[in-house]
Amino acid sequence: MNIMHDALFWLTNFSIIILEFIGVAIILVAALRAAVSYVRKDPHTRLRLCRSMAIALEFKLGAEILRTVIARDFTELALVGCIIFLRAAMALLIHWAIRTEENDYCSDCPDNGRGLNSAPDDAKQAE
Repeated sequence: MNIMHDALFWLTNFSIIILEFIGVAIILVAALRAAVSYVRKDPHTRLRLCRSMAIALEFKLGAEILRTVIARDFTELALVGCIIFLRAAMALLIHWAIRTEENDYCSDCPDNGRGLNSAPDDAKQAE
């Protein structure tokens, strides 16, 4: 039983490190791409950066959820719970910012504000 506990502990720790690394890598790549887009004066820079941050936060949130598996006492669990709450709140704010940016950029688009990556509606085009 102790071997299974140790294996779960090490697997969870390894998974946490991988998820945190992926989140940090996404943020770094997005920041570099946003800097290049900003220099090129791309109007969609902020939207793309927000989307990347939202994805990175999802990976980091997954790592925090895995941290609850190996929490040993209530204070550690409470700390992880607070971190999860804060990251979830940040993700909600970023999603709100994404929706606002999409509405700002696409309010007068031919696709009626459905977003930058939305596909045209074939049924409406057929008419």
